[in-house]
Amino acid sequence: MTASHPVKLKPGDTIGILGGGQLGRMLAMAAARLGLRCEVFSPDPDSPAFDVVQHATCAEYADVEALELFANDVDVVTYEFENVPAATAMVLAARRPVLPAYKILETTQDRLIEKDFVSKLGIGTAAYADVSSVATLRSAIERIGLPAVIKTRRFGYDGKGQAIIRAGDDLDQVWDDLGTKSAILEAFVPFEREISVIAARSASGEVECFDVTENEHRDHILKISRAPAAIPDELAAQARAIAEKIAAALDYVGVLGVEMFVVPGNGTATVLVNEIAPRVHNSGHWTLDGASISQFEQHIRAIAGWPLGKPVRHGEVTMTNLIGDDILSYEQWLAVPGATVHLYGKGTPRPGRKMGHVTEVTPPRKP
Repeated sequence: MTASHPVKLKPGDTIGILGGGQLGRMLAMAAARLGLRCEVFSPDPDSPAFDVVQHATCAEYADVEALELFANDVDVVTYEFENVPAATAMVLAARRPVLPAYKILETTQDRLIEKDFVSKLGIGTAAYADVSSVATLRSAIERIGLPAVIKTRRFGYDGKGQAIIRAGDDLDQVWDDLGTKSAILEAFVPFEREISVIAARSASGEVECFDVTENEHRDHILKISRAPAAIPDELAAQARAIAEKIAAALDYVGVLGVEMFVVPGNGTATVLVNEIAPRVHNSGHWTLDGASISQFEQHIRAIAGWPLGKPVRHGEVTMTNLIGDDILSYEQWLAVPGATVHLYGKGTPRPGRKMGHVTEVTPPRKP
């Protein structure tokens, strides 16, 4: 893709998706409704996205020959998770457009680089410091204070690769347990609530944001999302403006999620950015049933070079993740009036594994 030759797919063209999890599955299903084909590339033979596409490649991300064959079969490449190896993205980008641009991953795959990027935009974050040893951890704590959160700079999600440090903790043990030489220490944020903004941006710079979502985590994993978030309109507008600013600064094409904290202040709450997810996001799953267009269709439209939709929420929406053994209650959810059940086709439930979700929509009351 270049400025003079942007991606412009037509019905019947093929999108390549890196990653075969539930996000890839739902992207492929959204593409099919628009008459677009998808091919999924994943090293996991049990990938749930394989079940909904005609063609799939099961190979390691380092398999250059498989990547080249995959590139030959598709018209554009996207990804459903942000930890795509840089070498994989580079191999594909030499042959086909990759959207969002793979260079964005250099920013979002490293928590320190991401925090620096957000801060340089003049957007607030928790205080943070680079940590590469126990000695630098101690000096960072002296500056930032306790409690604080230490995270690996790369490859962490759903609470993995991070720990809260409190006064009296054995710092040598904390550092050993983290198992990395590249970490970031962040001040613990006494937040009022956690929110996120799901934003879609086209190659022409058009941006559409969904309503701000309020999120509830359990054991560091998203459990419930509610839209709209119970925050003032001015704060919601601020949150959307932050997401739009980040998307524009990245020259982003596709859907991204921006996780934020609402922090109480002197009579006025403020918003701090926690993390950027350069992909469709779990907290946007409510859009499948609760809005006029889903985050998955928006992403497909954006990378296809098609017009974005104007998201209109159908009412108050609650999305509940079915995690681990929660999946065993799917029949009970099927009996709930107004509930829509989404099962991901995964195998045996495991603690912390997202197996599906349920959306409940309460239509607005008629005057």
